[in-house]
Amino acid sequence: MTEKTVVIIGAGPAGLTAALELLRRARIRVIVLEASGAFGGISRTVNHRGNRIDIGGHRFFSKSDWVMNWWQDILPIQQDGGAPFEIAYQNKRTLVTPPNAGMGAAADGDGVMLVRNRLSRIYYEKKFFSYPVKADLQTALKLGPARIGRIVGSYAQASLFPRTPERTLEDFLINRFGRELYLTFFKDYTEKVWGVPCAEISAAWGAQRIKGLNVTRALLNALRAPLRRLGVAGGPTNTSLIERFLYPKYGPGQMWETVAEKVRALGGEIRLHQQVVATDMQDLTMRSVTTQDTQTGKRGWIEADQVISTMPVADLIAGMSGVVPSNVRRVAAGLQYRDFITVGVLLKKLRPTPGSDPQSRINMVPDNWIYVQDGNVQVGRLQFFNNWSPWMVADPGTAWIGMEYFCREGDGLWALPDSAMSALAMGELSKLGLADAGDMLDTIVLRVPKAYPGYFGSYADFDQIQGFVDAIPNLFLVGRNGMHRYNNQDHSMLTARCAAEAVIAGARDKAPLWAINVDDDYHEEKAA
Repeated sequence: MTEKTVVIIGAGPAGLTAALELLRRARIRVIVLEASGAFGGISRTVNHRGNRIDIGGHRFFSKSDWVMNWWQDILPIQQDGGAPFEIAYQNKRTLVTPPNAGMGAAADGDGVMLVRNRLSRIYYEKKFFSYPVKADLQTALKLGPARIGRIVGSYAQASLFPRTPERTLEDFLINRFGRELYLTFFKDYTEKVWGVPCAEISAAWGAQRIKGLNVTRALLNALRAPLRRLGVAGGPTNTSLIERFLYPKYGPGQMWETVAEKVRALGGEIRLHQQVVATDMQDLTMRSVTTQDTQTGKRGWIEADQVISTMPVADLIAGMSGVVPSNVRRVAAGLQYRDFITVGVLLKKLRPTPGSDPQSRINMVPDNWIYVQDGNVQVGRLQFFNNWSPWMVADPGTAWIGMEYFCREGDGLWALPDSAMSALAMGELSKLGLADAGDMLDTIVLRVPKAYPGYFGSYADFDQIQGFVDAIPNLFLVGRNGMHRYNNQDHSMLTARCAAEAVIAGARDKAPLWAINVDDDYHEEKAA
């Protein structure tokens, strides 16, 4: 194969996966351009005085065996004795065999993946609920008979008289869960994340992210549970979420730092602090990209035979020269994003709460995540890094928490000084009854622009952008921001693999890229 130059914009999961796949399979010059100084995009790990932050939280599981095997090839599983074991993910149970299984040797050291237990809960009215909410006696007791009656009644009404046509996320959620359950467990948190009413968000978001969750099935499982315990009701049960997942010892960034090393070892170039500010298109073909050094301001120019882009598609279109239809520029300019702030809070201890370990002097809860369904605070989600990996915390005798805030770049929350943001976070922990201000040891504030592509604004006309870029034979959009799609990490990787295969084969059809993640089940639901 004649050597060609492929420019990859972005060194996140999609960009680095595409780079490694190209270098492994073909004689191609690969140049990866990354605007920041780190690898992994939103999947990077930030090290603050030995305490590591996973931005957004990344459980390593996938419905794709290719992805699961790819990850384990980069970071093998640490497992005592190296014996095969089972992990459940996305409606599928898979037997995972660590390297050297049966030979008495297991992966060890720092470059490994851990097998972690998973628990997420919802914090609502100062009570903890399973996530997703389980149809069981505990849930009924916490909600009370009056609300349970309204939930059942509104669910029956939604089942008999669904909203049609189903245009908005509110329509989608009410049709599947009923109005009362929607108001109780979905509306506040979802609107806190997106900053707009659910009635203004496209139903496509729900169709992509909330597949497979079914109230009727949950109720039937709850009713059958006593019979199953007596051995009367057999057959499969449908539990709601994965029970275990893989996780790099030092956080998700460790995965992508290792991949970057492999890319460079195979001859790939990775240029950090290089922001793509323009692309040159002639006769509907990409010719080159223009970069600007984010530290020095110096500009450069790179000729490209193929371009794989993970950068926000709004920015890509805005910087594209050549004939770009006015309607495409209009839609791209109207795309909206949700930005993200994580406040890392180091504490001497937490307050004792239901589920916290009575043997732990820091009162650690068992959760990876807690979703805060409370309109009286701005925090949306809490991460407990101690439970992701013990190596995420410098001192295991302290509690290391990530407090996640959703905002818009330039708004009041985004513009708060770090000191004020830290004070807000600590105050809300106290308000929620989870920690005392006097136990705070340290904080760090991290701001992430364009963390979530919005399914509002001009998104309804996104097909006009898709049709235009699909007609450019040597341009491939991959990843979350590249496709303006709320992909998980594994879906982003699969789009990158698909693009790499197309580049190698000289294929021009982009349909396989857009088909990824369209028909998948809900990203965390599994069948036992």
